[in-house]
Amino acid sequence: MTYDGVVCGQWIERINRFVARVRLGCEELRVHVKNTGRLRELFVPGATVAMEPAKDRTRATRYSVIAVRAPSGWVNVDSQAPHRVVWDALIAGGILEFGLVTDVRREVRYGHSRFDLQFRSAERMGFIEVKGVTLVEEGVAKFPDAPTDRGTKHIYELVDAVKHGYDGTVLFLIQREDAREFAPNWEMDPKFSEALTFAAKSGVRVLAYGCMVEADKLQIGGIVPVNL
Repeated sequence: MTYDGVVCGQWIERINRFVARVRLGCEELRVHVKNTGRLRELFVPGATVAMEPAKDRTRATRYSVIAVRAPSGWVNVDSQAPHRVVWDALIAGGILEFGLVTDVRREVRYGHSRFDLQFRSAERMGFIEVKGVTLVEEGVAKFPDAPTDRGTKHIYELVDAVKHGYDGTVLFLIQREDAREFAPNWEMDPKFSEALTFAAKSGVRVLAYGCMVEADKLQIGGIVPVNL
């Protein structure tokens, strides 16, 4: 996916989960942050950030932060982007584990959850939970970067779906280029990490894919080994 009209500024500070202050040229602006995660290792004073202009000109914030320049390269922080990237890749047949997909739907209810995607192929039907990953430590991509009870709940719902004959997948899309492997973040959220390990043993497929990232572009890359 690509973004239009992207400009770059310097990060000043985060005001709350949704709003930050950024310097653009000689002007200080309040901008929207398209990710409610902590991202403290990325959002540091002086960091270069990429921003897309708001489509709604009446919006209070004129720009939204979509990427941060880290020492290793650009990191996309748009929390909505992974779903779109995976959607496009599935339709294009770019995720080999799913083969030729005939139908993909968003936000499909199952049990007490809504899964990000539902897919159909000639052989099977199933659900996919897509998790965007921005945290990498010493080459290891980790999720989550904050405790997620909702994410844990969805993992167990996927286990139930597999028991009832559906295909179940958790796909971690790493929104940066410097990860050599993926692992659950046991230190940050042991409950989610335990649920993911249990799910993998119960027939849920756990995948991780890297991305090619630029200030104004995010494209799915190659598969990244998963270490559970």
